Amino acid sequence: MTTVDHRRLGRDLHLFGTDPLIGAGLPFWLPDGATVRHTLEEYVRGLERDAGHVHVYTPALGKRALYEASGHWSHYREAMFAPLEDGADPLVLRPSLCPHHALLYRSRARSHRELPLRVAEIGDMYRQEPSGSLGGLTRVRAIRLNDAHVFCTPDQVVAETAAALDLIARAHRALGITPARHRLSLPGPGGKYAGDTARWERATALLTAALEHTGQDWEEAPGEAAFYGPKIDVQITDPAGRESTLSTVQVDLHQPERFDLHYTGPDGARHRPVMVHRSLIGSVERAVAHLVEVHRGAFPAWLAPLQAVVLPVSPDQERAAADLAGLARRRGLRADTAPAHRGPLGARIREHRLVPYQLVVGAREAAEGTVAVRLRDGRRLPPLPAKEFCDRAAALAARHTTALWDA
Repeated sequence: MTTVDHRRLGRDLHLFGTDPLIGAGLPFWLPDGATVRHTLEEYVRGLERDAGHVHVYTPALGKRALYEASGHWSHYREAMFAPLEDGADPLVLRPSLCPHHALLYRSRARSHRELPLRVAEIGDMYRQEPSGSLGGLTRVRAIRLNDAHVFCTPDQVVAETAAALDLIARAHRALGITPARHRLSLPGPGGKYAGDTARWERATALLTAALEHTGQDWEEAPGEAAFYGPKIDVQITDPAGRESTLSTVQVDLHQPERFDLHYTGPDGARHRPVMVHRSLIGSVERAVAHLVEVHRGAFPAWLAPLQAVVLPVSPDQERAAADLAGLARRRGLRADTAPAHRGPLGARIREHRLVPYQLVVGAREAAEGTVAVRLRDGRRLPPLPAKEFCDRAAALAARHTTALWDA
């Protein structure tokens, strides 16, 4: 059996590339890959908005003092790039977004009435991964992370964690991803962890309660926790059987204390919030790598870089084909034509075998304003009015379903 490797498929499908002049672990995205990435990011933002998140932008740089305050400098320094000297205030490329979001929360006084506050960002971060571990999109140094931090009261943590797990499951269904298992990642012997034992036990109890609330099976994994708290990792396996983490939910009682975060409770006193870290798809790079391998380039129709290709049978139908492609684009579909001069119809169909919708326009279709639809899975639909096809395909894409067509 041929091994499915996203690096080879990424080259063959013209999704991404690398160049030694840019550097190891720093892939660039080609137009089709950039379309997949953009569409994925916009889907995640929409899902988060529906779930009550607000989106922010924060810089990819921060003073070293910021990461000293968060604990990253003492617990995670080996994975961080060397500081950029700027006089007395050296700057650091961030390895994580959470310190910035903690400062955003701290930027003004907060009331219990504002909580939970769900702050989300698809932001850039940088990690000094060993050169020998870099490869394709799965291990990179410039990372585009889907991240969110929920600032909430202690009694809101279980519900917010359970809601995050439900949102992760929803995203996975839309993407056609099947998780391998849920892992409760705990501290292990010899690790560098922040905080005292009581805080870790409390955070672990909250995550366990959330897992029990959702009815989700899980396995404990000592030694896999983040330095600041335990986490739920949603594990995936690639076609070769290798396991990795895609999505996470973490309970953090450490950074709210380090940054002196608080809110005013109903009693008028100051209280410490809990910080729930949550990532629906992890890094965009790793998510796309997994999607390439799982779907072998045949992405769900809503995610495909080209959703519909119009194939005129002969040059006489070129104008009708161009009009149909234009109509599809106005309906929000990514559509193009494959003109007759590019070769026989059969060859053009094979060339575009990964495109969800192949729209054949012959003399009859051009005269009647209809289209003969061939689905990527081999099915052929009865002739449809061009407008009806575009409306139905656009509606399917808007639902973010893995189905190619409604019966």
